[in-house]
Amino acid sequence: MSAHSLVRALRKNKTLRYGVPMFLLIIGGSFGLREFSQIRYDAVKIKVDPELEKKLKMSNVSLESEYEKIKDSTFEDWKNIRGPRPWEDPDLLQGRNPEILKTKTA
Repeated sequence: MSAHSLVRALRKNKTLRYGVPMFLLIIGGSFGLREFSQIRYDAVKIKVDPELEKKLKMSNVSLESEYEKIKDSTFEDWKNIRGPRPWEDPDLLQGRNPEILKTKTA
């Protein structure tokens, strides 16, 4: 059996042609997935700067305290004012009626 006929036999073998790449994909994928999953657990272990942590504890700011501040607020008089687009003058836009702007720019 010559080397040429051996190579031809290996190319015709379906296990080597399809099975080995699939096996490598599954095994390689599991290692890759493990590495990407490890990033999540490593990110949790990152410590916050101690000075920043002290400032947060001293300020007593929490989600509950912020909720208590705005709990009784009424938003009936709230008005949605859009920000200026890059080509618009921000000083002219704030507080103006959008219908007036449409007639001026059109």
